[in-house]
Amino acid sequence: MARQRIMSGMRPTGRLHLGNYLGALENWVRLQDTYDCFFAIVDWHALTTGYEDTKDLTANVRGLLVDWLSAGLDPERCTMYLQSDVKEIAELHLLLSMITPIAWLERVPTYKEQLQQLEGREIHTYGFLGYPMLQAADILIFKAGYVPVGEDQLPHLELTREVARRFNSIYGPVLPEPQALLTEVKLLPGVDGRKMSKSYGNDIPMSADEAVVRQKVQMMITDPARIRKADPGHPDVCTVHAFHKIFSSERVQEIAEGCVKGAFGCVQCKRDLADRLAGRIGPLAERRRYYESRPEVLDDILAAGRDKARKWAAETVEEVRRAMRIQQ
Repeated sequence: MARQRIMSGMRPTGRLHLGNYLGALENWVRLQDTYDCFFAIVDWHALTTGYEDTKDLTANVRGLLVDWLSAGLDPERCTMYLQSDVKEIAELHLLLSMITPIAWLERVPTYKEQLQQLEGREIHTYGFLGYPMLQAADILIFKAGYVPVGEDQLPHLELTREVARRFNSIYGPVLPEPQALLTEVKLLPGVDGRKMSKSYGNDIPMSADEAVVRQKVQMMITDPARIRKADPGHPDVCTVHAFHKIFSSERVQEIAEGCVKGAFGCVQCKRDLADRLAGRIGPLAERRRYYESRPEVLDDILAAGRDKARKWAAETVEEVRRAMRIQQ
């Protein structure tokens, strides 16, 4: 029995951090055993907000692929490809844009949010307005049955479903409506307690070695009201405890009680967390060293992914052309 198909992607905008790993990659690694997975490095999407500076784009593409492989994505169990290698996506994007009302794009929540967040940058472009349409083409080109998303991404997926529905109502049933595969997103704060982000400089890179991991843990904000070890602590305001809830789940109750009673000091708490993180990142670092020393393997993975992705994409575009009565 054929497995259901999944499609998802990431922008190549720099190194991934532990928040990215827990929020998406860890789940992708699990999904590749039960679904036919297509994972895209979406370099065209990176241009929607970063078109003016592309000097690091090629390096970021390869860095992202290494991050994926170090996390456990396996080219024998999933398809990894570069979005711009699959030209059929651009054609499907163009064809679907002919039937998509502008109002549908303007109402996507992240459109106005990003305009505000990136105020001062010139992103009032056709590409930025249309990136949800390109995202829809990314998904529909493979007739993906499911898309792994968090609840905040549901409006994007609903646009894809609406576009497929409108196309089918005009030209006949060609494009299936993808369903959401809701995933529990584990949210990690940065070392300063804010949202973990490269732009804040408060992240822990997936590529960090043990020394960097321990340094980052030492920088973490703890309970500001706790001066001495014997003082009662408040785990709910402590960044270190937020990490323990994810990485030391079997001991988190014990750690919290020790903190509240003043029996467990911040220094020991940080040391235990650093040990946990170092143990978790260790296998990632080993795989990273393997792939970073073999650039030809990275080339082969992207080439194989391109060929498989283009095969499926070409079939979909041919069906769409036929339905729209566009001559070959």
